[in-house]
Amino acid sequence: MSQFATQNDERNWAMFCHLAAFSGAIIPFGHIIGPLILWSMKKDDSELVNREGKKSLNFQISMSIYLFVSGLLVFVGIGIVLLLALGILTIIFVVIAIVKTLNGEDYQYPLTIEFIK
Repeated sequence: MSQFATQNDERNWAMFCHLAAFSGAIIPFGHIIGPLILWSMKKDDSELVNREGKKSLNFQISMSIYLFVSGLLVFVGIGIVLLLALGILTIIFVVIAIVKTLNGEDYQYPLTIEFIK
């Protein structure tokens, strides 16, 4: 904990790893790039940021795969429903992760493939 003055600072940086996923609404692939940059910057300074950054990245990569597959399924009709459902679930799960992280609680994203261990 070299650069962190308090446990709240750690929680804030961990929360920013989850919050950065919303940058995808503005920047192409921002939902992955945002958490990746924050995690890369602070992962060595805090175990909490390291753990939460990995969770955020794994979830965002997983959702990208699911959205891609759903996009392909648009041609058979069910893809539109899946895209809508995944979009809504992504927002809900990220907001839950932000709140839980700020409260110091552990949260495991559902539907996540663990790419980064």
